[in-house]
Amino acid sequence: MFLGSQFKWTLSCLCNNTLAVVGVLPVQGRMRKGWCWVCSDITQKGYEKKRAKLLASYIPHLPSKTNSSSAICFSSFDFSRLQDNRLKIYLLESNLVSCTPLTVQVASVTYMSLFHFMFRDIHTEAVQAALAKHKEEKMALPMPTKRRSAFVQSPIDTCTPPDTSSASEDEGSLRRKAALSAVLAQSLQSPDYWINRSVQSSSTSSSASSTLSHGEPKTQPQPQLQPAASVLADVLAHTRIGKLQRYIAPVLTPYVTMFVGSVLGVFPGVPVNSRVSTKIQQLLNTLKRPKRPPLSEFFLDDSEEIVEVPQPDPNTPKPEGRQIIPVKGEPLGVVSNWPPALQAALARWGATQAKSPALTALDITGKPLYTLTYGKLWSRSLKLAYTLLNKLGTKTEPVLQPGDRVALVYPNSDPGMFWVAFYGCLLAEVIPVPIEVPLSRQDAGSQQIGFLLGSCGVSLALTSEVCLKGLPKTPNGEIIQFKGWPRMKWVVTDTKYLTKPSKDWQPHIPTANTDTAYIEYKASKEGTVMGVAVSKISMLTHCQALTQACNYCEGETLVNVLDCKKDMGLWHGVLTSVMNRIHTITVPYAVMKACPMSWVQRVHIHKARVALVKCRDLHWAMMAHKDQRDTNLSSIRMLIVADGANPWSVSSCDAFLNVFQSHGLKPEVICPCATSPEALTVAIRRYNITPLPARAILSMGGLSHGVIRVNTEDKNSALTVQDVGHIMPGALMCIVKPDGPPQLCKTDEIGEIVINSRAGGTMYYGLPGVTKNTFEVIPVNQAGTPIGEITFTRTGLLGFVGPGSLVFVVGKIEGLLMVSGRRHNADDLVATALAVEPVKTVYRGRIAVFSVTVFYDERIVIVAEQRPDASEEDSFQWMSRVLQAIDSIHQVGLYCLALVPANTLPKTPLGGIHICETKQNFLEGNLHPCNILMCPHTCVTNLPKPRQKQPGRSPKTIPTGLPMLVGNLVAGKRIAQATGRELGVVEDQDLIRKHQFLSEALQWRAQTDPDHVLYVLLNAKGVAVCTATCAQLHKRAEKITATLMERGGLNTGDNVVLLYPPGIDLIAAFYGCLYAGVIPVTVRPPHPQNLAATLPTVRMIIDVSKAACILTTQPLMRILRSREAAASVNVKTWPTIIDTDDLPRKRPPHIYKPPTAEMLAYLDFSVSTTGMLTGVKMSHAAVSTLCRSIKLQCELYSSRQIAICLDPYCGLGFVLWCLSSECVFARSVSTRSETPSAPYSVMELCTKGLGTQTEMLKARGLNLSCVRSCVVIAEERPRLALTQSFSKLFKDLGLSPRAVSTAFGSRVNLAICLQGTAGPDPSTVYVDMKSLRHDRVRLVERGAPQSLPLMESGTILPGVRVIIVNPETRGPLGDSHLGEIWVNSPHSASGYYTIYGEESLQADHFNTRLSFGEPHTLWARTGYLGFIKRTELLDASGDRHDALFVVGSLDETLELRGLRYHPIDIETSVSRAHRSIAESAVFTWTNLLVVVAELSGSEQEALDLVPLVTNVVLEEHHLIVGVVVIVDPGVIPINSRGEKQRMHLRDSFLADQLDPIYVAYNM
Repeated sequence: MFLGSQFKWTLSCLCNNTLAVVGVLPVQGRMRKGWCWVCSDITQKGYEKKRAKLLASYIPHLPSKTNSSSAICFSSFDFSRLQDNRLKIYLLESNLVSCTPLTVQVASVTYMSLFHFMFRDIHTEAVQAALAKHKEEKMALPMPTKRRSAFVQSPIDTCTPPDTSSASEDEGSLRRKAALSAVLAQSLQSPDYWINRSVQSSSTSSSASSTLSHGEPKTQPQPQLQPAASVLADVLAHTRIGKLQRYIAPVLTPYVTMFVGSVLGVFPGVPVNSRVSTKIQQLLNTLKRPKRPPLSEFFLDDSEEIVEVPQPDPNTPKPEGRQIIPVKGEPLGVVSNWPPALQAALARWGATQAKSPALTALDITGKPLYTLTYGKLWSRSLKLAYTLLNKLGTKTEPVLQPGDRVALVYPNSDPGMFWVAFYGCLLAEVIPVPIEVPLSRQDAGSQQIGFLLGSCGVSLALTSEVCLKGLPKTPNGEIIQFKGWPRMKWVVTDTKYLTKPSKDWQPHIPTANTDTAYIEYKASKEGTVMGVAVSKISMLTHCQALTQACNYCEGETLVNVLDCKKDMGLWHGVLTSVMNRIHTITVPYAVMKACPMSWVQRVHIHKARVALVKCRDLHWAMMAHKDQRDTNLSSIRMLIVADGANPWSVSSCDAFLNVFQSHGLKPEVICPCATSPEALTVAIRRYNITPLPARAILSMGGLSHGVIRVNTEDKNSALTVQDVGHIMPGALMCIVKPDGPPQLCKTDEIGEIVINSRAGGTMYYGLPGVTKNTFEVIPVNQAGTPIGEITFTRTGLLGFVGPGSLVFVVGKIEGLLMVSGRRHNADDLVATALAVEPVKTVYRGRIAVFSVTVFYDERIVIVAEQRPDASEEDSFQWMSRVLQAIDSIHQVGLYCLALVPANTLPKTPLGGIHICETKQNFLEGNLHPCNILMCPHTCVTNLPKPRQKQPGRSPKTIPTGLPMLVGNLVAGKRIAQATGRELGVVEDQDLIRKHQFLSEALQWRAQTDPDHVLYVLLNAKGVAVCTATCAQLHKRAEKITATLMERGGLNTGDNVVLLYPPGIDLIAAFYGCLYAGVIPVTVRPPHPQNLAATLPTVRMIIDVSKAACILTTQPLMRILRSREAAASVNVKTWPTIIDTDDLPRKRPPHIYKPPTAEMLAYLDFSVSTTGMLTGVKMSHAAVSTLCRSIKLQCELYSSRQIAICLDPYCGLGFVLWCLSSECVFARSVSTRSETPSAPYSVMELCTKGLGTQTEMLKARGLNLSCVRSCVVIAEERPRLALTQSFSKLFKDLGLSPRAVSTAFGSRVNLAICLQGTAGPDPSTVYVDMKSLRHDRVRLVERGAPQSLPLMESGTILPGVRVIIVNPETRGPLGDSHLGEIWVNSPHSASGYYTIYGEESLQADHFNTRLSFGEPHTLWARTGYLGFIKRTELLDASGDRHDALFVVGSLDETLELRGLRYHPIDIETSVSRAHRSIAESAVFTWTNLLVVVAELSGSEQEALDLVPLVTNVVLEEHHLIVGVVVIVDPGVIPINSRGEKQRMHLRDSFLADQLDPIYVAYNM
């Protein structure tokens, strides 16, 4: 234990045989408290004088300050100096920071209790010391963010046992009352540990994250810190986080300067003025601490991802002893009058001792309910046996035959009925299978019980009338079919339903043989329930062995608190008790919940000689003993502790003895034991053989490596275990390795205990394969040679043999957690978690520890039930302390620590936690925690090594990339390039040449075919609300032109913003601008209901484009000048606004004709997915060529009809809206379309909204067979799953799967690919995602691990040439190589339109050249990564088709751990993680991966998503998620093309504007 330097201890003898422990308060504590207690009231001066006097005779001199590892351990006590009632203790001072003031009580112990005082609760003190050790480390654990209204605690059970409802004041009686432990407990709760919050403000919104706190230590004034505090206040004021509560978790240092630095965000690489959450900066600071173990050096060869394999530590302890020799138990004695079978014993007592009490049952208040005598037990068992054999069927077709299996379904509160049923089955020679009562169809483990019943062939169930009425039933009154259960026939065994046997009928009681007597169920680590068959001879021999080991005598009284249907409650309380005519008093679990002292009272009243309990029962009785002062336990000779092998049993047994020793309890009567469902009783401590318990203080590190090392140095990582006595009489025991062949262990090695005995299980009933590996084990020596021919049974217990052949158990196989090659026991972790003070946050008996396999290793998860009155801050503090304690003591990191509301964990019938069901709920997202803490950064140490680019591959060293290309050429690779077909000569080439401008084309159309309908506008109901012919559109454009010339005062080439809703007005205004010689700029109008978010974007485009005029409608003009708009922008500086609703009938004096085709036609502004606003310039020549290319690709003629559901303001949507119809003379926005176009968002709405209405649409006559090409317009990777779902959904309506395709464009070229009607079908390939992370393409088969399906992005348009280029070296790449897509096309944009005219940026994106190959060709960089693959398909010209596959935007890729990740891949995995994730988005900030998930379910499921999201990203992408944000549906911003605006989401997150449901910061 570590001691603060301000604490001094003195131990003086105040009276005979009494030891007083006195704590001295520090100066500050005394000044604040105003008093100090030392035997009596005393002044400060008197206190110092007395202290010096007391210490003078015991301590020669006080050593100087030592390092923090100085400690007082139990080995420091010299028991030889206990003469004159004095104990000499050396005081050690520590250089730790000061602790909180403390008041220490006096603990009086006798010499006998002093022995237990020394060894009791070592684990708790080790935990406290480990936590104190962490005070020297700087920690910054930000608290998670949670909506206050999101979670509601479930009501606490009214029948909660006292340990689950009382605070730590009563629980403290479990622990040492010594002042040393109290000092540590108090110091860890001091305000200096959790820094005082002196600057904080309350949150006023639900999006408040947590609490920002900082302050100065109260121990000493530090005036030099005041300027820093004022700076901090200024920073808080100017960064506008004063409205939000922030939380800075414990930075364990007495210096506030460290704290101010962390709040200001002064970290390497983090700007001070960054507008990010303080919490995220803390998290970054936390993650920059070195992890254990450190990763090895970067590797150069990036051909494969290599998972980090932990290298063996040369300092790992290894077994050094000799090979163990099998240990033989004492001989099984021979008794002359021993009955030949258990039924014979019952028959004898029923005849000769008919009035002798056999069983006493208690009611819910703990009072005797009834007593079953041996006579009644025998007669009722006879009746049941007779009824089962003769009354259930007919004589020719009986329902039961000897050897059939029968389920016994009885509650634990009715032991009498169970006894009768069990012995009735034995007399009828049918095999009883006791099981728990199913409470509901979804009862935890009911399906596994069904597997047991099925494997045992059970079709008949015995139960009581009361139990039958309580079973869940159907509306018809029949018992429901439980999940996984076979069809069952239920038989009531109450006495009134039994038939008295005829006088000539006698049961057949054969001598015990190897036939199965009964089947006892057990649950494996995976949750599978199996039945252990116990033969009749094994049952009889086991009773004999227990009688000999426990020295049972006839007529004794036994109090049984355990379940009488299985394990020790069955073996002692039902079988052995009848064999020896013992009076058993059964105390059911329900009675214990209502009256925890009931079993102690029964012992006192009935003068019981033996009691069967668990540590839980000891604890409950100890908590409630204050009201029972006259209790006498001197009659007990054996207090059998069924779970005495657990690590916490030491402190429970010692604490119980310390409390009840004054009530007559003798230390030697406590008898822990070790049991196994397969081997039954393995070992038990005998009465009065070992007066004092044997204890072993073992090194936790050695145990994790499977070796025994006595801990003499680090007392923090020590495990104290007690012996469980000697093995059973007549048994032979070995210790073998738990993994692999059953090789004998060495004497200092931990292994699995195997037993050879006649008193054990024989097999897993109905499972011969598993039986052989468990019940027929032959140990081998180190050479692999069997040591003999006798077989052993695996017990599932891990342990070793100590001195005197004492058996020590350190854990169970089912609780073994193998993490990074080291063994950790779940019970040890539970003990450590419970030792963390204070236990005011969770319930003691409701903690589940298990492991989940994530990324090639087991990860430890702890789930506990949180008390309803525990605050979120208290819970987070407790969780962080548990993390520190387990890390220090067990040297292992926790993967997840979750707290769930009270009474929500699945329970076993006896109140224990159902571990397997809890694990399943955790993995399926059904746990519903109220607090959760994920720590993947600290425990996942086997990630693939980060990639480092090979030297010599950077652009600086090889500017041309020539070596790479030469390698490709040598390998026979073709350059990855593809070309669309030539534009050629179309039928109206002369007309195109004559009318090469859009304005001329519309005029010509209006003259030649004025009544041709160009546009039909449909409303939401599909009704045409407006049409426009060629003449109508031309005349309206002329009116707008005249208005511009008259009112606008514009010059040729001025920019005019078109602010219209989608419709014909927008198109007319566009052509009106072309007629007037001005440059149109289409802008999406602001949303009237969200002006604050949408109007600034409109203003930005107007300012950037330097618009001289705004054309709009009257309603929008009023919005622009409204008071609401004035709150967001300056409405007084708008350019000239002209509404075009009521135009005069005027014609312009002339229509402008550009002098050259290279003149600017319009500006295309849009916001990219990275959040960048860009405007590109489109010339008349580019527009004309683009329209011709689309017409040729899609075969658009005057008779064609196009359905457009696109954003008409930018990109290819604007081209199809405003340009294509005039150029190709096709009808747009039609009711019966041959070429519909839509974004992914529309396709997703159709898939989700119409998924269940296809039959109704078909009945209405909807037919999609006319659709020749359905094109999805987007600037991203094709969404294969969505397009396939859409095709499959509407296939029944006539839609051809071949018709559904995608298009691809970018800012530099609006249309690069567009699937035509004559080209080959879009091809699909599967690539390895791991290779994509290394910027490579590796094609794999469908279904291969880590495979990613990619669909071709459409056929390359005519006149377009595409090449794949290394973005760094700018050299061309080979076929099927990943690189940036460059395009050469006559319809590429001319450049960016910017205020400042960044010519360098324009030249780099629009007029760039290859570093070699074709240095004179000008290319445009799309900014998208992709590759070209030559397929076996043929294009229209008969050549092999070159398919272009788009992988993702280069600007959106995430650079993590030296690898390149595409957000859509991670988001696809996240969306699959849980059914309630509607949408997700990812982004990075510095070295953190942030995942935002939209929750479509209830807010109760929010925290379930955190571990699932972390798991799936780690498993599939080898990345650790830093922050998981759970938000409402619709929070993730999506543009009109259905593309996620991840950078906008990132900005909102860093500015705390998301209003999240929950934010989890993974450690």
